[in-house]
Amino acid sequence: MKNQRRPWRPDNIMTFRNDSENEEPLLEFVASKIKDKSRNDLKKWLKYGHFMVDGTVTSAFNEPIRPGGEVRINFSRPFVVLRHPRLQLVYEDDDVIVINKGYGLLSVGTQSHKKEETAYDILREYVKKQNPANKLYVVHRLDRDTSGLMMFAKTEEAQETLRHNWNNMVLERLYVALLEGSVKEDTGFVKSRLMENSQFVVYSTQSPEEGKLALTRFKVLKRANGLSLVEFSLDTGRKNQIRVHASEMGHPIMGDRKYGAKESRLNRLCLHARTLRFAHPITRKDMHFETPIPSRFMNAVKTS
Repeated sequence: MKNQRRPWRPDNIMTFRNDSENEEPLLEFVASKIKDKSRNDLKKWLKYGHFMVDGTVTSAFNEPIRPGGEVRINFSRPFVVLRHPRLQLVYEDDDVIVINKGYGLLSVGTQSHKKEETAYDILREYVKKQNPANKLYVVHRLDRDTSGLMMFAKTEEAQETLRHNWNNMVLERLYVALLEGSVKEDTGFVKSRLMENSQFVVYSTQSPEEGKLALTRFKVLKRANGLSLVEFSLDTGRKNQIRVHASEMGHPIMGDRKYGAKESRLNRLCLHARTLRFAHPITRKDMHFETPIPSRFMNAVKTS
């Protein structure tokens, strides 16, 4: 008789929220909520990855549960943990996933790179391990060689809500980049209408009847060593928007040969999606995520 695959058993997960005004250690918080389990049982589940705090699996008994914080306990099995050298899981709940994507990794597959591993492929495999019925939905993209924060939806409802209300629900997106040369102005903006040619190069047009309006704001954080470390914020989200506008400022992003860069000291496109803030598509909670400026960017403008 052939071995039959055992039917998938649904997770038995309980969720607890800290509704008090005080921060509490994880183990103490859970013990106060589950009276019929011994502390040894709780410690065992904690040790083997059955506890999740605000979307992240933890084994620290003193993990702080802040006011409004959420603890999930999986009584069926340890939570599936995503470990991959090219992306980091930043946050996850039943509706959305936020990741920190490495540079050089495609967000989703393209016609010319069908066999190349993508962030979508990695995350889809991960959610399927949690439950074979799980699905993953694309919400937005980052360029292949841009690193940083991006999100996917886990339900069709979350995807549709975000896509149809993107400009209202995405509250802040900040990028940081190393630009060639010394940007003269401390702050400013670039506004144009963007088009794409047959070679997939995006460019600005002066014609009001053509292209899509794009507005990019910038702030110089530091100037040194023939480079400018610049923070960008987007009022619109057009393809290659920052890359085109940086080039049109006369200061292309270092490593961006496509848009006029002359050098690549770090052997990468020096653009990183640093901050992502949005209204949760289901709960409408203010979700705010931030990553550090890449250390290699900081070292490139370090002065002795």
